[in-house]
Amino acid sequence: MEVKNWTYEEIPEFEGRPESAAVIDTTGDEPGVSYLHDVEYACIDGTPLHLQILAPTCRNRSYSPFEEQQAFSLPCYVFVQGSAWMPQYVYGNVANLAKLALRGYVCAIVEYRHSGIAPFPAQIKDARNAVRFLRKNAGKYGVDPEKIIIAGDSSGGHTSMWAGMLHDDDTPDNLFPGVSAEPSGIVNYYGSTSVMFPDSNPIQAKHCLPDSPEGMVMGGKNLLENPELARQLSVECNIDENTAMPPVLMFHGTKDRVVNCKCSEVVYEQLKKTGHPVDFYLIKGADHG
Repeated sequence: MEVKNWTYEEIPEFEGRPESAAVIDTTGDEPGVSYLHDVEYACIDGTPLHLQILAPTCRNRSYSPFEEQQAFSLPCYVFVQGSAWMPQYVYGNVANLAKLALRGYVCAIVEYRHSGIAPFPAQIKDARNAVRFLRKNAGKYGVDPEKIIIAGDSSGGHTSMWAGMLHDDDTPDNLFPGVSAEPSGIVNYYGSTSVMFPDSNPIQAKHCLPDSPEGMVMGGKNLLENPELARQLSVECNIDENTAMPPVLMFHGTKDRVVNCKCSEVVYEQLKKTGHPVDFYLIKGADHG
């Protein structure tokens, strides 16, 4: 066989059949996943922020990290890794999200500025800039810019909800002027969406104190002494009939020891009451995560 730069269509198929070797048919649609590690999407006040990008690939739709324009355009699932607003371990859900990538979604895990370096709503602004980065670079990562969903778990669920509610495209917080951060939908997994109840976090003794996760993300404040800050942080307190946001999908375990399922219930009820499209699934017996 001549040595040259063969195309897939040109190269002759190997016809040998070693004794006892099995032959498996293929269609070219057998899925795989390419993993792009620590893609920097922003650097704010000297803090670099990264995405973990998982791109679906197969023979008939190959992904090349070296191309500026992919030959496909797929829905994108932007996932905010939860961390109680503290430093994230952004690699923890790579394997889980790879399963979604195998189903044809470009997945991107968002790193945000944690509460030790920036208070709320910095995390939401970071998530929205991650969406803008992916929309601006849609061709490079094979993303359909009209089909971007934002999701998150725990504090990331809180961030994903706010990322669909905080409309800051026309502010200096937009690092990509002219590029929209609006998602087509929100997925909230057992989100830390409300701090309005003494048992919002059932196994956390320090509720709303300055060194609690919710106190820290609000700048080290005592939210019990500053109830307006608790309301500012809580999602359901900031939704009314005029709140512009896309459809919401919510999941919460009925035995969540970290974030009370009531936090999702009150958000769901407020969304329903104010006429927003929402679906809520209670996962019977499921714990946090």
